Amino acid sequence: MPPVRGKLTHGAPLAPLVWFKSGGAAEYLFEPADVDDLASFLYALDPSVPVMGLGLGSNLIVRDGGVPGVVVRLGKTFAKVERLDETTLRCGGGASGILVSSNARDAGIAGLEFMRSIPGTVGGFVRMNGGAYGREVKDVLIEADVVLRSGERRTLALDDLGYTYRHSDLPAGAIVVGATFRGHPGEPSAIQAEMDRIAAAREESQPLRSRTGGSTFKNPDGHKAWQLVDEAGCRGLRKGGAQVSEKHCNFLLNLGDATSADIESLGEEVREKVKAKSGVMLEWEIQRVGVAK
Repeated sequence: MPPVRGKLTHGAPLAPLVWFKSGGAAEYLFEPADVDDLASFLYALDPSVPVMGLGLGSNLIVRDGGVPGVVVRLGKTFAKVERLDETTLRCGGGASGILVSSNARDAGIAGLEFMRSIPGTVGGFVRMNGGAYGREVKDVLIEADVVLRSGERRTLALDDLGYTYRHSDLPAGAIVVGATFRGHPGEPSAIQAEMDRIAAAREESQPLRSRTGGSTFKNPDGHKAWQLVDEAGCRGLRKGGAQVSEKHCNFLLNLGDATSADIESLGEEVREKVKAKSGVMLEWEIQRVGVAK
C-alpha cells in the first residue's frame, strides 16, 4: 500500500460500520486525512486494486467473506457544510443528510428538507441519486467534486452524472468528496416544521430502531415495492436470522444473529415470490458488495 497521512487499517471489520451489523472485513480500510491524501493514495495505488466508498453504511449488504481491495471512509474532515450564498451550500462528502438539512434550515434555505430522511452521507446519496418524499438529489445538485480511481480530481456538473432513479453514471472507484446544492429562500421555522413532518412520517412507517438497511428494492414503474412484497405474502417472512419487516415490508431486518448471506438470500426469495405473484422482478436498491463466505 502507498504511504498515507490518514489511517490505513488491514483486515478492518466492517460489520460495526454498517446498519445491518453483519458481514466480513475490508482487506484495507482507508480513512484519508484530506482530499490531497486521498488523491495521492489513489494515484499511487496499483490500478488493479478495487476501491469502494463507504458512508454511513445504511444502504449496504457487506457479504460475509469481506471486501477485497480498499474501502474508503471519509471522516470529520469531509463533513463540513459551508454557505456560499442565499440559496447554496457546499457540503463535504462525509456530511450526513441530517447535517446538510440542518445547516440549510439555519441559513434559511428551503428545498433540502428531504435530506433529513436520507440515512447516509453526501458521498453516498450523490452517487445513487438518493431521495425521499418526492425529491431526489438531482433536483438540488449543482455539481459534485470527485476523486477518480486514477487519483485525478474533477468537478462534475449535474448533467455529467447521468442521473436516473437511484442511479448515476459515476465511474467505479470514484469517491465523491463534496457537492454543491441549491435550494430556495425560506423561513427557518417553516423549514424546521417540514423536517419535523418528514421525521414523524419516517418514525411512523419505518423500522428505524432495528438493524436494517433502508429501502431494499427500487419502486418499479407504476408500483410500490412494499405493496408488491405484501401482496406476494412476504410480510414477516424469515430466513435464518433475517426477516422481512412487518412494519414496512420493503425493509429487511437482522433480528440479531443474521449473516449477510441470510439477508441477501431472503431478499432473493422475496424477489422470486413477487415475480411469481405479479410478474414484476424487483431490482435491488441496497448495494451488495464483497464476496460470499
